[in-house]
Amino acid sequence: MTPQPRLSHADLVPHWLVCAALLALLIAYNIVCHVWGGEIRINLDEPQRILIRTILYGVTIVLFPLANLLRHILLRLNQTMPGDKPASQRYMLTVVVTLALIETVGVFGLLMFILGDDFNTLYIFSVLAALGIFLHKPNLDEYLAISQALNGENS
Repeated sequence: MTPQPRLSHADLVPHWLVCAALLALLIAYNIVCHVWGGEIRINLDEPQRILIRTILYGVTIVLFPLANLLRHILLRLNQTMPGDKPASQRYMLTVVVTLALIETVGVFGLLMFILGDDFNTLYIFSVLAALGIFLHKPNLDEYLAISQALNGENS
């Protein structure tokens, strides 16, 4: 019987780098809006912005549980799907997909700012995206569960 490699937090460094990159993007959106805010704004009429903002808030409210459901489904698929991909690759896909879905909330803030909304809307969407990134950050227990399922170990 071949010994199984020890799994640790170090295995999740690439996963954490994805989180850091997405947080850096959120910060970059805010910096761009502060530095070049006047140059990138379109200043759409207020009633049109209100409609678009309301729709984007609705989409955001739907995206959070959808991302959570998708993460749950992907975690189970990672444990049960046949194939030779290692647990770290499988878990990376789960992290990237769910965080990319949540990152769109931050893009909504940038979009609304470009359309003429104030910084408050940008901040609200940015904070919601940061919260989503925090909620869907890499988790060692999830990674270990995938690895154990692939190796046929009982929890």
